[in-house]
Parts: sequence; C-alpha cells; structure tokens
Amino acid sequence: MGLPNISAVVLFVDDLDKCMTFYRDVLSLDFTFNDDVSYGFKLGGTDFVVLKTSAAAEMVTQEAIALTGLGNHRALLCVGVESVDDEYKKLSEKGVKFINAPKDQAWGRRTAYFADPEGNLWELWNNLPS
Repeated sequence: MGLPNISAVVLFVDDLDKCMTFYRDVLSLDFTFNDDVSYGFKLGGTDFVVLKTSAAAEMVTQEAIALTGLGNHRALLCVGVESVDDEYKKLSEKGVKFINAPKDQAWGRRTAYFADPEGNLWELWNNLPS
C-alpha cells in the first residue's frame, strides 16, 4: 500500500508575519492556529503551515534547511479552481504579482503562476473544456 494522502504542507519562511498576512488576507485561507514560530491555516482538507526557517532548522537540521534556499525552488503548490481567470483578477486586485498570466496548456488545463512573499511558487488551474 502506498502513502494515503498529504495531510499537511509546511513552508519554511523567514518573514513569518508578512507570510501570515499574505495567506490570511490575500489568499483568504482559513486561519486555524499560531504560536511563536508558526501560523496554521486550512487549504481545503489539508493543514497548511508557515514555519519560521530558524524553527525548521531546529526541527529537522540546519543542513537540510540550507538545501531550500530562496530561488532554489523544489516544489510547486497547485490549486484547482473553478475559473483561473476569475481568481487571477481577484488576486491581482489584492496586489498579487503573477509570474504568468492565465494560459491554456497543452495538457488540458488553463494555468496561472505566482509566488508568495518568500518566493514559494503556486499554480492556479482549471480543466479546459473537452
């Protein structure tokens, strides 16, 4: 049996308050908890946490955290939405700077890409009509 599902996503960030504001106020994620080193949200049925890099280094190891330097993207978080164009407009009006505007992809999805304040990459997507 394989792994059942991803139950949580934890992003390591340097500016905890700036990222909390982005995820709470700009992306409108449901806030669930906070402590001195993290803020938690719900993203659908998944726990989503922003954690100070210094706390992550204590939790894992400094060497492991060093592998994830800013600009050295190792993950892309993808969120299916009803309409990429509507979300693009709504988030742009809230100040989100998109890397790519909505575009139809050869693999059957319409996508748009942005980064959070720490450079973590996000994809919005919806299926194209058949």
